[in-house]
Amino acid sequence: MNKPFRVSIITHSEDLPSMTCDNFFHSTDLFRIVEKTPGQLPYMVIVWREEKIVAHMLATLRRRGAWIPPYMFTQGRVYGEGEYAEGEDKNELFELMLKAITRKLLRRLCLYIEFSDLSQKMFGYRVLRSEGYFPVQWMEIHNSLHSLSPQERINERMLQRIEHANEAGVLNKEVETEEEFYSFYRMLRQFFTLKIRRYLPPKKMFELLSDSGHVRLFVTTYKNKVIGGSCCVYSKNNAYLWYLASKRKSHPTLHPSAVTLWGAITHAAAQKYWHIYFMDVGLPFKKNRYRDFILRFGGKEVGTYRWFRFSLPWLNKFVGWFYRE
Repeated sequence: MNKPFRVSIITHSEDLPSMTCDNFFHSTDLFRIVEKTPGQLPYMVIVWREEKIVAHMLATLRRRGAWIPPYMFTQGRVYGEGEYAEGEDKNELFELMLKAITRKLLRRLCLYIEFSDLSQKMFGYRVLRSEGYFPVQWMEIHNSLHSLSPQERINERMLQRIEHANEAGVLNKEVETEEEFYSFYRMLRQFFTLKIRRYLPPKKMFELLSDSGHVRLFVTTYKNKVIGGSCCVYSKNNAYLWYLASKRKSHPTLHPSAVTLWGAITHAAAQKYWHIYFMDVGLPFKKNRYRDFILRFGGKEVGTYRWFRFSLPWLNKFVGWFYRE
């Protein structure tokens, strides 16, 4: 007879037990980074069977600002469904963790909770629905790096644009100096300031991520000025493009977005990663310029869900109705 499970939620790094973390998005390393980041709080949900950890999941509570009321609010954020011990029933353990973190975040007056990047489109569908979450159709793109080289997958016209930009003096490289880091973050902040939905972490978090060994920051330069940048996370055998920004409007003929994206892809391929995932392609509109741009690099579209739950029942019901399938 199996022993009953016990669920705990850790909020301080000194209370974290020793645990195996293969997924950076649910690791104790990211927990400590979030803990040191202004405006963020980490929650590590752990499921125990006696003294053995059989599953864990990292959630983050973010303080955010908005142009419309409420001007300041908090958001719960989870990437993926967590990590599980081999041979365990993932659906059963996910249900335990989901119920625990939902109660915890709602007690903290969190405006809404968002789950994304689940391993399978239908994973957790029943329990997410039962806990009041609603799905929104989302689009993901990933590039395979292990069967064909990026040069064999990219659109020929796009490759020509990148080569011409390189010949004109546009270069992509890893951030190496403090000056490059500040230019990188300043450009990201300018790029995302007017993006209603996108959240840009404080500069402190990028500093900690860069020092963690799991994340690399890249800049695209022209005449020693930063005109593009990206943030890539590396977990297990895969790379994840977390943030991408460029000054494409002020330098349209230099194609900074293309050079920046190409730099992230070719670096991941050179390091022998299997795939590179683009973490926020957006809603699956028929016309999506960003999606079409990424697809020119040889990626594959994957339809998936993002799950949301608002703390206000009437708002949760209305938004869920608006995005009904």
